[in-house]
Amino acid sequence: MNDFVDPAIFRGVMRRWPSGVTVLTSRADDTIHGMTVSAFSSVSAEPPLVLVCANRQSTTHEVIEAGGVFAVNILDAAQEAISTRFSIVPGPDRFEGVAWTAGSTGAPLIDGALAQLECRVRSAHLEGTHTIYIGEVLAGSFRPDGEPLLYFDGSYRVLDTP
Repeated sequence: MNDFVDPAIFRGVMRRWPSGVTVLTSRADDTIHGMTVSAFSSVSAEPPLVLVCANRQSTTHEVIEAGGVFAVNILDAAQEAISTRFSIVPGPDRFEGVAWTAGSTGAPLIDGALAQLECRVRSAHLEGTHTIYIGEVLAGSFRPDGEPLLYFDGSYRVLDTP
């Protein structure tokens, strides 16, 4: 007997969970890669820890495994094109035309992001099709202005601020 919820219902429920949009980047030697990720969360303030989930079939997963570091780039509302680029363009071409600088870990930090965290992998947990990475936050930066890019019910959204 299958005790799991119907996949269509699960997808429908998850589409109703609004989330911020991030680009997860990593570096191993001379290889960089990144992908759009909404599965990101704070785990602990002391020590500062975050989690990200990466599909084990992705190239970004391979680079995180090899390099042991990653950066979380929390996208600004004006960066929808970057989010789309990092979800559909194949391979290292994802960075073509995207301004970035190498962080202290070597992982790419996308220019104009609302906030960024640089992390070292503390632990990795295999679950389903993904690896849940717990990252020790080594450095961070944020802009005091700007609005986050959001994702809800299959489309990008922005805050409706007065």
